[in-house]
Amino acid sequence: MHLPDYDDVCRAHRRITPWIHRTPVLTSATFDAMTGATLFFKCENFQKTGAFKSRGAVNAVFGLDETDAKRGVATHSSGNHGMALARAAACRGIACTVVMPETAPRAKVEAVRSYGGEIVFCAPRNTARQQTLDALVAESGANVVPPYDDARVIAGQGTCAKELLEDVPELDIVIAPIGGGGLIGGTALSTRALSAHTKVYAAEPANADDAYRSVQAGQRLIEDAPDTIADGLKASLGELNWGIVSRDVDTILLAEEDAIIEAMRLIWQRMKIIVEPSCAVPLATILHNREQFADQRVGVILTGGNVDLERLPWL
Repeated sequence: MHLPDYDDVCRAHRRITPWIHRTPVLTSATFDAMTGATLFFKCENFQKTGAFKSRGAVNAVFGLDETDAKRGVATHSSGNHGMALARAAACRGIACTVVMPETAPRAKVEAVRSYGGEIVFCAPRNTARQQTLDALVAESGANVVPPYDDARVIAGQGTCAKELLEDVPELDIVIAPIGGGGLIGGTALSTRALSAHTKVYAAEPANADDAYRSVQAGQRLIEDAPDTIADGLKASLGELNWGIVSRDVDTILLAEEDAIIEAMRLIWQRMKIIVEPSCAVPLATILHNREQFADQRVGVILTGGNVDLERLPWL
């Protein structure tokens, strides 16, 4: 597939608008005081299926022609993309199968099923996910919709930053989590097109830092089984996304596990909204690197709020 561009993002936005929420942007005087910055939180935890992933999934599913759509769709996912794809497929009336690691949060497993998705479990390794999906698709003929390394998905995810920059102009920085890279890739495309002076930062768990190490090495590195509370960021950076990240992302900041948990708890306490660990990684990096954000207008993408309430990380 080709590297998507901002025109692809705009086409995706027109396609997905009937099927998604235009999520709100919230502010917090408490976090502004704590960081010395002015923060604008784009709340994708209020998105359909509870995460930004609905954007890319809807774009991919509704971009299929009628012949391809009849074969259904399949993917691998730790949860949010699987949920989003199952819902998008249900909206179009086609089948969806999701390969999920055995360690996926129960809440996300149940949500995939609630949207009508069929689940195939695999070992909790990135290689196992792909191998299981390849075998499944060889047998079923379903259309693969990757969770991040896909031009349709990247373009769909880019609509989030597009909305943010339309609603809150003149940002100095936009920061989003990085795992497989679909969101940060799309964020970079929209930011470069709409606000060339705005810097694009990525936030990554220190325990799953393949993107950070890739930038340091000048080549894409793969990590098979990272161990982090931020389950949505365990995937290694995709090939297409590496092309965008290496070109358009200004810096990658790392967050330790304790800092991620504390940032998640602070968002629950101070903003009174539910976010998952992956969602809290950007705030964790801002709190740890206050000097880089002081006196800046910062757009923070809160990616999702799908949490297993029986396994909260601070309990």
